Amino acid sequence: MKNWPVHSLVDVTNLITCGVAKKPNYVDSGVPFLSAKNVKNGKVIWSEHKYITQEDHNELTKHNKPLPGDILYTRVGSFGEAAIIDSYNEFSVFVSLTLIKPKHDILISEYLKYYLNSSTVKELAKASISGSGVGNLNVGTVRKFPIPLPSISEQKRIVALLDTVFTDLEQTRAKTEQNLKNARELFESYLQQVFSSKDDNIKSTELGEVVDVLTDYHANGSYKVLKQHVELSDQEDFAWMVRSTDFEKKFQNSKRYISEHAYNYLTKSKLFGGEIIMSKIGNAGKVYLMPETDRACSLAMNLFLIRLDASKANNEYVYRYLNSSSGKAQIAPRLKGAATQTITKDNVRSLLIPLPSLVKQKEHILALQELEVETKALETLYLRKLDKIDELKKSILQKAFSGELTTETK
Repeated sequence: MKNWPVHSLVDVTNLITCGVAKKPNYVDSGVPFLSAKNVKNGKVIWSEHKYITQEDHNELTKHNKPLPGDILYTRVGSFGEAAIIDSYNEFSVFVSLTLIKPKHDILISEYLKYYLNSSTVKELAKASISGSGVGNLNVGTVRKFPIPLPSISEQKRIVALLDTVFTDLEQTRAKTEQNLKNARELFESYLQQVFSSKDDNIKSTELGEVVDVLTDYHANGSYKVLKQHVELSDQEDFAWMVRSTDFEKKFQNSKRYISEHAYNYLTKSKLFGGEIIMSKIGNAGKVYLMPETDRACSLAMNLFLIRLDASKANNEYVYRYLNSSSGKAQIAPRLKGAATQTITKDNVRSLLIPLPSLVKQKEHILALQELEVETKALETLYLRKLDKIDELKKSILQKAFSGELTTETK
C-alpha cells in the first residue's frame, strides 16, 4: 500500500453540513428542493423533486449555497451515496443530504465522489448509523471519515482510470440488463400469444361456469364465531394460515399458525395445493397459485379460494391467463373503490376465460413451463453477471484507494 497521508475529511474540505431540517412550504413550481432519493448510482437525479419559493431558497442557502463541483452525500435511508453537483441551476437540499465542499487545491471532486462511494467508506458509514427504523448518518461522523490523499496529479490519474473502467462496466451492465429484459419479454410475449388466439374453436367462458368452489375465510362463520375458534400465532403450530404476504415472499418469510382445532373448524377454506388464490381487498385482483404442500394449510382473511371443475378447466391454465395482460385487463375494471380497492365474488365469476379443450390447455401449460424454465435460467445467468459487475466495481475502487492502481513512488 502506498504511503499516502491520511486526513480527516473535515481537514480537506471547506464545508460539511446537512440540509435544512424543517420542511419548507412546497409549491407547484419554483426552485428545486432535493432529498436523498435524488442521489443514486453516483449521479444527481434531476427529477421527482419538490419545489420551494425563491424567497425560501434564498433564506435556506444564504450560508451554504450548493455549487457545481460540490458533493451531495446521502445520510438518511439510502445512506452512503455520493454525487457531484453538475448543474448551475439553483436548488436547496433537505436534511437527508449532506453538502460537502472540497478544498479544490488539494482534493478534486471526482476523487472524493469515488472514495465516498467505495465499499470501504460504505462499510464505515453502515457501522456508524444511528436511530431505529430508518437509520441516519451523523454529520459529525462524516467529518471524521479518514481519506487517503495522494497528489492532485495522482488523483487525476486515478479518476481518469476509474472513469474509463466504469464507463466500460456500465456499458456491459446496460447490455446485460437489456438481455434480461428481452428474456422476460419473450416469455410475456408467448404468454400473450397463447391467450389471444383467434381460433374459432376457443370459446370465452365465464369463470363461474367452470368454478367448483369459490369461497373465503368468512364463509366459515361470522366474525364473532370465528374469533372464538381461531387465533393466529407466530409460534409453530398445527397449520399454516396462508396470507398474500406468503405468496409475495415465496413462502420464505415468517409464517402465521393456527391450532388443529382452528384448522378443523375452518372446513370451507382448507388448502391442499393447486388452488387459485385471489386477493379480494387492498391488493385486490392479484392472483396466485397455491403450491403443492404436505403441510396442513388454511386460507387467511382478505383472499378468495378458487377450485375449478377438473373436467372443464385446468387450474394452472386459468391462473396463467388471469396473470397475463389479457387477464389483468379484465380484472381491472371489476375492481371497486378508490383508496382501498375490492373485488366481489360475482365479479370474479363474471371474468371471461378463453377455454380450448382440456388437452389443449395442458399442452399450453407444458409449453409455458418449458419456456419458463429456460427464461429462469437466462435470468439467473444475467443476474449473476450483474452481481459480478457490482463486485468488480467494488474491487477496483478498493484497489484504487489502497494504492494498488498508482504509479507514484512509495
